[in-house]
This record gives sequence, structure tokens and C-alpha cells, in this order.
Amino acid sequence: MFSTLSILAFAMVATFMVLIMTKRLSAIVALILVPVVFALIAGAINGVDISELGTMMMDGVKELAPTGVMLVFGILFFGLMIDVGLFDPMIAAIVKLVDGDPVRIMIGTAVLALLVSLDGDGATTYMITTAAMLPLYRHMKMDVRMLACVIIMAGAVMNILPWGGPTARVMSALKLDASQIFVPLIPAMLGTAGWVIFVAYRFGLKERARLALLPHDAIDEEASVEEILAEDEESHPEARKPKLFWFNLAMTVGLLVALIMGTLPLAVLFMLAYAIAITVNYPSLEQQRERLAAHAGNALSVAGLVFAAGIFTGILSGTKMVDAMSASVIAAIPPSMGPYLAPITALLSAPFTFFISNDAFYFGMLPILAETGSAYGLSAAEIGRASLVGQQVHLLSPLVASTYLLVGFVGIEFGEHQRFTLKWAIGSFFVFFLIALATGVFPLVA
Repeated sequence: MFSTLSILAFAMVATFMVLIMTKRLSAIVALILVPVVFALIAGAINGVDISELGTMMMDGVKELAPTGVMLVFGILFFGLMIDVGLFDPMIAAIVKLVDGDPVRIMIGTAVLALLVSLDGDGATTYMITTAAMLPLYRHMKMDVRMLACVIIMAGAVMNILPWGGPTARVMSALKLDASQIFVPLIPAMLGTAGWVIFVAYRFGLKERARLALLPHDAIDEEASVEEILAEDEESHPEARKPKLFWFNLAMTVGLLVALIMGTLPLAVLFMLAYAIAITVNYPSLEQQRERLAAHAGNALSVAGLVFAAGIFTGILSGTKMVDAMSASVIAAIPPSMGPYLAPITALLSAPFTFFISNDAFYFGMLPILAETGSAYGLSAAEIGRASLVGQQVHLLSPLVASTYLLVGFVGIEFGEHQRFTLKWAIGSFFVFFLIALATGVFPLVA
């Protein structure tokens, strides 16, 4: 039932997760070394042709190269917009609204992330939400792990939108449209969004109690926006460009509109936007070098992780480990469980979209599950909708490039983010799963 290659594949994924979550290796090192070691083992004991190992690795890197370029220039662009003070009015409004209360800050974070996530792009959501909220968290001495947790959970809910990647893949793989896949999922999305806000509320209560034990003068709840920004270690008051606020706002809105409309590839849009913005805001070459240097470290670390993830996915696909994993799991489902294939698909979607890429799951495994389900009277749409339930956990995968951007902005380790967020993300999964069952998104039994 489980081939040697599939056992090696599962062992590779498990080894990788253990190493990064126990902090034995950094994510970038584990993404490179672990798959190479297991590819060599597969070549030695399973006859996998590793003469093309270099080609496999480069194929993976090439596949993620546009994402890496997009993230690098996205970091540079939004970092520049933070420097010039574009988000200062938003921060001022939030500071006034939350009035120094951790509960309001946490709920405000959830609502803001849910709204910004409507564009369907995780990287944009992370950059805008952290730009607006991180200075306030640092000033209030709140746990930034909670910030990252709430943002990524909100992004996972909105990742189901038709213009997001997973739903588009399902529609393409099964040749269905949005009315068949997305519309029935709306109640489950709304319910899970409510769960995200509830988790934020719980976090807020916890932080309110913790901060109450700090010395009275540890936090200045009446601090002005300027004082809060001055405390932020990434704030650059000397670089503020208030006179160019409307230009920068128009530039950012125009960029977001172009991203949604798909006017040009995302990487190209961010490159053009950055080139124009830095030239207008900082005509001096010396100033441009200073602004580039200010964000180069973050951009480099994220790009390195993205390309390292390309090594992992390239080997996983090139050695056919992904195919072996999929075949083993499908073969393990006994005929007696066939009528329950829809909820089984939902349950499988969480670990599989976590451990392998969305492309591998939705284009490789989903059509087989849908074909199998048809023999038991399950429609392709029901199996397709069930396969999206696991997206509530997917964004915590080490193969999702934008998540490295989030942890880099917030300033925490990837493994630490996973350990803190995973149980809450699993909660989102079960909320989505139960509401989907209750609203007939897919049946419990055919």
C-alpha cells in the first residue's frame, strides 16, 4: 500500500518539520539540505535517477523565481511607503480608535487583515497590516506572535476567494465555475471569519491581563502617534515625505488595482512601482542607497527562503515523491469508506496542502479523488469544495513563500510562528469543516 518512495517522502517531510520546529536547523538550511539527503537515499535504495538532481532543483527554483522577485520588490516598495509615512494617518486613526486597549487592538488587527485580504494577495495583506499595526504592538509591549497569528488566520479565510490561488486551481482542475465552487462556501467563510475575531478577542483578554501586571510607567497609553512611530525600530522620521502623501497614496492604490486586474505580472508591477516611487521621493542617489540598505536585509532573507523552498519542491516533484504520496493515500482508502469520500477529502486537504504544494494537490490528487467520488454518487463540485477546507492550515506550510515575509516583518522565527499558530489554525479548519457540513457544502455520506 505504501511504497518505499512514499515512505521516504513522508519521512522527509516529517524530518524537515521536526528540525525547524525544534530549532535544530534554520528553515533556509533545512529546505536545502533535507530534500537533497532524502533524494540521495531514494537514489540508493529505490532506484530514483539522481543524475538529474541539479535539474530538479533548478526547476523548482525557476518555478518560484517570479514569486521571489515579487516579494523582494514588494518588501522594498512597502518598506519605502512606511518610510515616507504613507501609513501614518491609518496608524493615527487606529491609535485613536483602540484607546490603548489590547482587546480593541487585537480585534482591530483581525478586522483590518480580513478587509485588506479581499484583494486575494497574501503578501500585500501582510505588508499593509503589519505596517499599520506593528508600531502599536511594540509600543504596547504586546506579543507580536499574536499579531502574526491573527493576520495569517484572516488571510487563510480570504484565500478561498475566487481570485485567490486555491479556488482558481480547483475550478481549473475540475472544469467548474465560481458559482459551483465558491458561492456555497460563503457561509463557512463568514463563520470562520467570526472565529478569527473570537480568537483575537481571546488574545486581547490575555494581553490585557498580562500587561496589567507590568509597572505603571512601563507603557504610555496616552502616547502620540509620533511617539509611537519614534519607538518603532524600523521607523525613519528623517525620511518622512508628508508633502508627497497624495502621490504615494495614488501610487499605492494604483498598484493594488493593477494587481487585482492582472494588468502585468506581479513581479513587474512591484518593480515598476518601486522604481518610480524611490525616484520621486528620493531624487538623490545617496538617499536611494540609504533607503535600499534599510530594507535590503529583510528582502534578502525572504528571497533566500523562497529560493530554498524551490529546492524542496523541485526535488519533491522531480523524484516523483509527490506522486507516490498521493497514490499511497488514495490506495489506503478502503471501498467501504467510499461514500464518505467528501469529508475524507476535506480532512486530507489539510495535511496535503501543508506538506506539498497547492499545484501538486489540486492538479495531481484532486482529479483522482473527484473521479473516485463519482462512483459513489458524489459530484465533482462537492469534492472540489471539500478540498478547500484545508486552506485554513495551508498558509502555515513552509512551502508558502509569503509566510516568510510575514514572520520577517514581525521579527519572529518561522518555527516559532508555526508552534504558536498551528492549534488556532486547526481550530479554523474544524469551524470551516463543521459549517460546511451543516450548510450542505458537501455531504457527510453519499
